[in-house]
Amino acid sequence: MKAESEIEWLSDNGSCYIADETLTFSREIGLKPVTTPVRSPQSNGMTESFVKTKKRDYVSWMPKPYARPALQNLAIVFDHYNESHPHSALKYRSPPEFRQRANSPTQA
Repeated sequence: MKAESEIEWLSDNGSCYIADETLTFSREIGLKPVTTPVRSPQSNGMTESFVKTKKRDYVSWMPKPYARPALQNLAIVFDHYNESHPHSALKYRSPPEFRQRANSPTQA
């Protein structure tokens, strides 16, 4: 199964993530492997927080009988996260709500 468009897959530089087999497989399914800078705790912390949120709010509740539905569910997760999920950095608004208020003349 291949994603409709290229999706960046961010990971640290752990040996399992930079192994040739992993990189080849990720490209075959439409992912673009990207690694955090070496010795960058801030980047690692952002990545770990992102993954923790996905696991807590989505993956733990989803059926995962095998690869195809799991990948399809991940597409749904990212759509929901980017369109509906409230983000603390956006004052607990979804990205569209935040953009709408930012572009509003009253900026509530």
